[in-house]
Amino acid sequence: MSPRRQRIMSESLKEELAAELGVADIVRKEGWGSVSSRDCGNLVRLAIERAERALMNEQ
Repeated sequence: MSPRRQRIMSESLKEELAAELGVADIVRKEGWGSVSSRDCGNLVRLAIERAERALMNEQ
């Protein structure tokens, strides 16, 4: 797999964030392609917030 195609987020993290956003049922039933772009953006926002908190806790 080329470096550009490597997964940034693990599947388990994406599933956890989807559950937090309330779209986990959509993902399970229809796949990620059925999740709205707004919800996908919110998923990325949550992932970034978690990463920033983790970095702050390491310092």
